[in-house]
Amino acid sequence: MTFTGLLLGLNTLVAATCAQAEPTATRLLPEKSQIAFVSKQMGVPVTGTFGRFGAQIAFDPHKPEAGAVALYIDMSSASLGVAEVDSELPKATWFDVAKFPQATFKSSTIKALGGGQFQVAGQLTIKGHAQELLVPVTITQGHGQSVASGSFTIQRVAFKVGDGEWADTSIVSNDVQVRFKLALAGLAPL
Repeated sequence: MTFTGLLLGLNTLVAATCAQAEPTATRLLPEKSQIAFVSKQMGVPVTGTFGRFGAQIAFDPHKPEAGAVALYIDMSSASLGVAEVDSELPKATWFDVAKFPQATFKSSTIKALGGGQFQVAGQLTIKGHAQELLVPVTITQGHGQSVASGSFTIQRVAFKVGDGEWADTSIVSNDVQVRFKLALAGLAPL
């Protein structure tokens, strides 16, 4: 065996050993996930969805306090399922996608509550306006994947969503419920 062959063999062995020693990273499965928002227009519930989003996740359910989650939502992917309304959402009055293409949520602390329940504190930023939130999250596992789900309510006017004449909350309610179901791969068993 040549010296080069020996080095190549050692490099392969070291790389394989390091790969086995590192835990599998938790990753979002966007094609199996959903983020929806529910508001009321003149008292009637209206549901929309975001079609594109991503996340960076460092989370061990046995050490949640050491975890971190950053979620990024492409605001141009918002849809209420009505073409005329959907064409208004990217405009400055609503999401102002030209200036603020993404909404973000970045965790500051994660706390275990038991039984697959967690409380995630963090900052939600929409249209450059940030607010601290406490988000309840339930994690369920089965068939080789985990699902983190929950909901929380925000006030759209605080984020300047529906600005100007649309800031009137008698037409479009101020409360917007955000519902999420995030499919995850690589999360350690609960």
